[in-house]
Amino acid sequence: MEAAQVVFAERGLEATLDDIADRAGVGVGTVYRRYPNKDVLIDELFEELFEEIVAAAEAALADRDPWQGLVAFLERLSALQAANLGFKQILLGSRHGRERVEHDRARVEPLVGQLVARAQAGGRLRPDIEIGDIKLVQLMLGAVIDATHELRPDLWRRALVLVLDGLRTRRSAPSELPSEPFAPDDRLPNGERLPRGAP
Repeated sequence: MEAAQVVFAERGLEATLDDIADRAGVGVGTVYRRYPNKDVLIDELFEELFEEIVAAAEAALADRDPWQGLVAFLERLSALQAANLGFKQILLGSRHGRERVEHDRARVEPLVGQLVARAQAGGRLRPDIEIGDIKLVQLMLGAVIDATHELRPDLWRRALVLVLDGLRTRRSAPSELPSEPFAPDDRLPNGERLPRGAP
């Protein structure tokens, strides 16, 4: 399981049971004896990460400041995606682990709905925001993570601050942005620029 966690985090869900066996230093037959296919392994492995999301949502709901609770939840969810490529793929619609995702989404979405409602009732979150907009935010941040994780793995934090300024009902001044912007001449470790269409 430890080897699977590392392999899926680094390579995503296209990694094979052979890859996991190699990382664990065992024969692939050992893996197959416990996990008849990759989806069974994915379900068990990512259940723990979904529990982290539930815990983050519950902690956010316990925050006395509804806006800060919502912000903390979005930060934690984004950090989990940035640290684990496989988990990001699961959250954003991979064909693997679909049953698990639907089950866990049914647990998480009502909590996120409560976070949105509390922040709106507190007057800090735009009243026209719905839970689908929160999903859209995660899709956008996931794209930033994909495009920049090799060169600037924390750049999503800057993007999140920009998004949060757009979600607020009002602010006296723009929020301070963490880190430097991604420069046009920044290149990935292999020498390539960001994909076309990216800033």
